[in-house]
Amino acid sequence: MLLTMFTRREWLAALPPMTACGGGGRRVIGVIPKSVGDLFFAAVHAGVRRAARESGVEIVWNGPKDETDHGRQIQIVDSMVAQRVAAIAISATDERALRPPVERAIAAGIPVTVFDSGVEAEGYVTFVATDNYGAGCAAARSVAELIAKKGSVAMVMHKPGGTSTMLREEGFQKTMAAEFPEVLIAARQYGMADRAKARGVAENILTGNPDIAALFASSEASSLGAIQALQSRGLSGKIRLITFDTSVAHVAALTGGTIDVMMVQDSARIGYEAVRSLTEKLAGRTPQRRMDLPVRLVTRDMLGQAEIQQLISPKLDV
Repeated sequence: MLLTMFTRREWLAALPPMTACGGGGRRVIGVIPKSVGDLFFAAVHAGVRRAARESGVEIVWNGPKDETDHGRQIQIVDSMVAQRVAAIAISATDERALRPPVERAIAAGIPVTVFDSGVEAEGYVTFVATDNYGAGCAAARSVAELIAKKGSVAMVMHKPGGTSTMLREEGFQKTMAAEFPEVLIAARQYGMADRAKARGVAENILTGNPDIAALFASSEASSLGAIQALQSRGLSGKIRLITFDTSVAHVAALTGGTIDVMMVQDSARIGYEAVRSLTEKLAGRTPQRRMDLPVRLVTRDMLGQAEIQQLISPKLDV
């Protein structure tokens, strides 16, 4: 009954300091991706495991099945706080919806690092991500070069509320408006983090805008949907396509000429640096506050390069 006299924040703040340990007394770090179903986060997980092995910590990896399920992600954060994990790394499904649970974790004395996609909260340890705004700017310049800096283009966007993809899309739109006045963004629609919906969106854009010269797909799901839409209509190589992230389907589409430029993140390093920042914090050191990692623009003729192969085919069993 006494618990009812306190707010949830006050109760969490009153909990004892970080004590959660796993087998053999190792510290436990909870890592919460936006989705456990995306190939991008499978590669992030590989980096997480490598950092854990090097640092001697234990990882609890748990996230929602779908990136749109921020309610489930909130539940996972609160559960980890209740379990008193030593630290948390999170890629937020929604920058606003995840603010309260992240703030509850910080108020409870649990260090939090944010990776890949931001959250509107202060007091986190480190933010580790691709330079997503810069990636969007680079995508705009690539598209413009491919269509001789004039014509109509369209965007197959990800979903509202996800900071990483929103920054890519913002960078694309602002760069196109500022640097390429003869390029018109004729259509932009969300695929809602679902490849089937993204394909439908791309189909709608192509039907409604027959003069489209190029598409920019800002995420893994958006890219896969756009690839399928172009291939089903026999438009591979006729309409330029810039995609984000990588998979077997991406590489096949790049090799076959459906994709012109594939933008690839160093996903394993994102996971590695997220965990490393927390182990440094737990050791009493002050980690770097922000890490903006570059994206690589990959064309078909680059696929044989060893460093590109490491990016597009990271070892997932480390």
